[in-house]
Amino acid sequence: MVEPIGELPAGILGFRITGKLERDEYHDTLIAPIYAALERGEKLRVLVELPDEFEGLDAGALWEDLKAAGSVGLKHRSAWERFALVTDKDWIRRGVAVFGWVSPGEMRVFADGERAQAVAWLAE
Repeated sequence: MVEPIGELPAGILGFRITGKLERDEYHDTLIAPIYAALERGEKLRVLVELPDEFEGLDAGALWEDLKAAGSVGLKHRSAWERFALVTDKDWIRRGVAVFGWVSPGEMRVFADGERAQAVAWLAE
């Protein structure tokens, strides 16, 4: 389940994801607002929170993520300013440590409970 995170400073998109992320929700709730921001010509500063309840992506969401990497990540690479990931999940932290360098813009991982620090970094 993707829940938009409200009450963030202007220019920051935020999402909290729990359970297993499915294709339609990935596209409609997560990627659609990012595309809308790009269409408005905005720079992207994105906060994603993955608590212990996050179980990963189903095959459809994974496919959408791969497509988005090309259309959003590569085509709009210069629009990505900062990406903050808040999680204590070891497998995600290891993945970011190995593959984070391909992420457009600056990326940082924060521990659970450090959302305020992540938001402050995004707002700088």
